[in-house]
Amino acid sequence: MRKIYIAGPDVFEQDSKDIGKRYSNLCKEYGYEGLYPLDNVVDFNQEKKKIAKDIYKANKDLINSCDIVIANLNSFRGKESDSGTVWECGYATAKGKKVYGYLHRSNSYQEQFSSEEKMSSKDGFIDLQGRVIEDFDYPVNLMIACSVEKIVVGDFEDVLKILEN
Repeated sequence: MRKIYIAGPDVFEQDSKDIGKRYSNLCKEYGYEGLYPLDNVVDFNQEKKKIAKDIYKANKDLINSCDIVIANLNSFRGKESDSGTVWECGYATAKGKKVYGYLHRSNSYQEQFSSEEKMSSKDGFIDLQGRVIEDFDYPVNLMIACSVEKIVVGDFEDVLKILEN
Protein backbone atom coordinates (compact mmCIF):
# COMPACT_ATOMS: atom_id res chain seq x y z
CA MET A 1 0.00 0.00 0.00
CA ARG A 2 1.37 3.41 -0.94
CA LYS A 3 1.99 5.81 1.93
CA ILE A 4 1.13 9.49 2.25
CA TYR A 5 2.90 11.80 4.69
CA ILE A 6 0.38 14.34 5.99
CA ALA A 7 2.21 17.67 6.36
CA GLY A 8 0.90 20.92 7.76
CA PRO A 9 0.37 23.16 10.74
CA ASP A 10 -2.64 21.04 11.75
CA VAL A 11 -0.33 19.50 14.37
CA PHE A 12 -0.61 22.79 16.28
CA GLU A 13 -4.39 22.69 16.53
CA GLN A 14 -5.87 21.74 19.89
CA ASP A 15 -7.69 18.82 18.26
CA SER A 16 -4.64 17.84 16.19
CA LYS A 17 -4.84 14.12 17.01
CA ASP A 18 -8.46 14.01 15.83
CA ILE A 19 -7.47 15.82 12.63
CA GLY A 20 -4.72 13.26 12.06
CA LYS A 21 -7.13 10.36 12.57
CA ARG A 22 -9.61 11.93 10.15
CA TYR A 23 -6.91 12.42 7.48
CA SER A 24 -5.52 8.91 8.01
CA ASN A 25 -9.02 7.45 7.67
CA LEU A 26 -9.52 9.42 4.45
CA CYS A 27 -6.22 8.02 3.16
CA LYS A 28 -7.47 4.50 3.93
CA GLU A 29 -10.75 5.17 2.07
CA TYR A 30 -8.72 6.11 -1.02
CA GLY A 31 -6.39 3.10 -0.74
CA TYR A 32 -3.39 4.71 0.99
CA GLU A 33 -1.76 4.53 4.38
CA GLY A 34 -1.68 7.94 6.05
CA LEU A 35 1.41 8.88 8.07
CA TYR A 36 0.68 11.72 10.48
CA PRO A 37 3.53 13.36 12.43
CA LEU A 38 1.75 12.90 15.75
CA ASP A 39 1.65 9.13 15.16
CA ASN A 40 5.30 9.11 16.21
CA VAL A 41 6.17 7.91 19.71
CA VAL A 42 8.41 10.48 21.39
CA ASP A 43 9.54 10.56 25.01
CA PHE A 44 8.41 13.95 26.33
CA ASN A 45 10.11 13.37 29.70
CA GLN A 46 13.48 14.64 28.56
CA GLU A 47 15.22 17.91 27.75
CA LYS A 48 13.25 20.11 25.29
CA LYS A 49 16.03 20.19 22.70
CA LYS A 50 16.25 16.38 22.79
CA ILE A 51 12.48 16.16 22.31
CA ALA A 52 12.77 18.51 19.33
CA LYS A 53 15.57 16.40 17.79
CA ASP A 54 13.53 13.23 18.30
CA ILE A 55 10.48 14.80 16.61
CA TYR A 56 12.65 16.01 13.72
CA LYS A 57 14.20 12.58 13.19
CA ALA A 58 10.87 10.75 13.50
CA ASN A 59 9.16 13.04 10.98
CA LYS A 60 12.11 12.81 8.60
CA ASP A 61 11.92 9.01 8.85
CA LEU A 62 8.19 9.13 8.03
CA ILE A 63 8.90 11.26 4.95
CA ASN A 64 11.65 8.85 3.91
CA SER A 65 9.19 5.96 4.12
CA CYS A 66 6.36 7.64 2.20
CA ASP A 67 5.56 7.78 -1.51
CA ILE A 68 3.61 11.05 -1.50
CA VAL A 69 3.37 14.15 0.66
CA ILE A 70 0.14 16.10 0.95
CA ALA A 71 0.79 19.49 2.52
CA ASN A 72 -1.53 22.07 4.03
CA LEU A 73 -0.04 25.25 2.54
CA ASN A 74 -2.56 27.65 4.02
CA SER A 75 -1.11 30.73 5.68
CA PHE A 76 0.00 30.12 9.24
CA ARG A 77 0.75 32.90 11.72
CA GLY A 78 1.09 35.40 8.89
CA LYS A 79 0.84 35.39 5.11
CA GLU A 80 3.21 32.47 4.48
CA SER A 81 2.78 28.72 4.79
CA ASP A 82 4.13 27.08 7.96
CA SER A 83 7.94 27.01 7.76
CA GLY A 84 8.11 23.42 9.06
CA THR A 85 5.68 22.30 6.37
CA VAL A 86 7.67 24.12 3.69
CA TRP A 87 10.84 22.37 4.92
CA GLU A 88 9.08 19.00 4.75
CA CYS A 89 7.97 19.73 1.17
CA GLY A 90 11.49 20.71 0.16
CA TYR A 91 13.01 17.66 1.82
CA ALA A 92 10.47 15.34 0.20
CA THR A 93 11.05 16.94 -3.21
CA ALA A 94 14.82 16.49 -2.80
CA LYS A 95 14.20 12.81 -1.97
CA GLY A 96 12.18 12.36 -5.17
CA LYS A 97 8.77 12.13 -3.48
CA LYS A 98 5.62 13.43 -5.16
CA VAL A 99 4.39 16.50 -3.25
CA TYR A 100 0.91 17.99 -3.47
CA GLY A 101 -0.35 21.04 -1.62
CA TYR A 102 -3.73 22.49 -0.86
CA LEU A 103 -5.04 25.94 -0.02
CA HIS A 104 -8.45 27.34 0.82
CA ARG A 105 -7.86 30.33 -1.47
CA SER A 106 -6.90 30.86 -5.09
CA ASN A 107 -5.63 34.44 -5.06
CA SER A 108 -1.98 35.18 -5.75
CA TYR A 109 0.53 35.80 -3.01
CA GLN A 110 0.58 39.50 -3.88
CA GLU A 111 -3.21 39.73 -3.68
CA GLN A 112 -3.06 38.67 -0.03
CA PHE A 113 -1.73 42.14 0.78
CA SER A 114 -4.40 44.78 1.23
CA SER A 115 -3.91 48.26 -0.21
CA GLU A 116 -2.95 49.39 3.33
CA GLU A 117 -0.19 46.73 3.45
CA LYS A 118 1.52 47.50 0.13
CA MET A 119 2.73 50.43 -1.94
CA SER A 120 3.59 50.83 -5.62
CA SER A 121 7.24 51.07 -6.56
CA LYS A 122 9.38 50.85 -9.68
CA ASP A 123 9.62 47.08 -9.02
CA GLY A 124 5.87 46.50 -8.67
CA PHE A 125 4.60 46.42 -5.11
CA ILE A 126 6.54 46.63 -1.88
CA ASP A 127 5.40 45.86 1.64
CA LEU A 128 5.48 48.37 4.50
CA GLN A 129 9.11 47.43 5.23
CA GLY A 130 10.09 48.37 1.67
CA ARG A 131 10.59 44.78 0.45
CA VAL A 132 9.41 43.70 -3.00
CA ILE A 133 6.34 41.45 -2.93
CA GLU A 134 6.91 38.72 -5.48
CA ASP A 135 4.43 38.59 -8.35
CA PHE A 136 4.43 35.35 -10.31
CA ASP A 137 0.67 34.68 -10.08
CA TYR A 138 1.22 31.82 -7.64
CA PRO A 139 -0.67 31.61 -4.36
CA VAL A 140 2.55 30.86 -2.45
CA ASN A 141 6.26 31.61 -2.84
CA LEU A 142 7.59 30.54 -6.25
CA MET A 143 10.02 28.02 -4.76
CA ILE A 144 7.23 25.97 -3.22
CA ALA A 145 4.81 26.56 -6.12
CA CYS A 146 7.33 25.36 -8.70
CA SER A 147 8.49 22.34 -6.72
CA VAL A 148 5.16 20.65 -5.99
CA GLU A 149 3.23 18.50 -8.45
CA LYS A 150 0.08 20.54 -7.97
CA ILE A 151 -1.54 23.01 -5.58
CA VAL A 152 -5.23 22.27 -5.19
CA VAL A 153 -7.75 24.88 -4.12
CA GLY A 154 -9.72 22.95 -1.55
CA ASP A 155 -8.85 20.62 1.28
CA PHE A 156 -7.01 17.40 2.06
CA GLU A 157 -9.67 15.16 0.53
CA ASP A 158 -9.69 17.22 -2.68
CA VAL A 159 -6.04 16.25 -3.18
CA LEU A 160 -6.87 12.58 -2.57
CA LYS A 161 -9.57 12.85 -5.26
CA ILE A 162 -6.97 14.16 -7.73
CA LEU A 163 -4.61 11.29 -6.89
CA GLU A 164 -7.44 8.89 -7.68
CA ASN A 165 -7.57 10.07 -11.32
